[in-house]
Amino acid sequence: MFVPRKRKSRYQIQPPLTSLIDIIFMLLIYFLLTTNFIVEEGIKIKLPNARASAPQVKQEITVFVDKEGTTYISNKKIPIDTLYTRIKEMIGNDTNRLVVVKADKTVILNKAVRVMDIAKAAGASRLCLATEKGL
Repeated sequence: MFVPRKRKSRYQIQPPLTSLIDIIFMLLIYFLLTTNFIVEEGIKIKLPNARASAPQVKQEITVFVDKEGTTYISNKKIPIDTLYTRIKEMIGNDTNRLVVVKADKTVILNKAVRVMDIAKAAGASRLCLATEKGL
């Protein structure tokens, strides 16, 4: 019995690996350049548990200053001349209460500083000028 031999082709088909490797490296570079590396700000801590803990009820006093320099507290328009008495009432005896001034970025700096001076004169020992996180 005669078994015919399989004929081997002279050339074997080989995929072009060089171009595939180039594409893989290009994709790797693309993903490395476009990935945002998130950096954790602050210290990671785990707070202790307590059964008899009470929620924080004290809130800060937020004063808004719009483009025109108009002041607002709790979405109510407050004239600048009555701002002192209003903040003084809200602070009461707690001078450690935080007063946050949220001024529009186009407002004249003098108006925002004036609101901060009024809050300081009303008895606020903790002042903060709110900003947004930039790039």
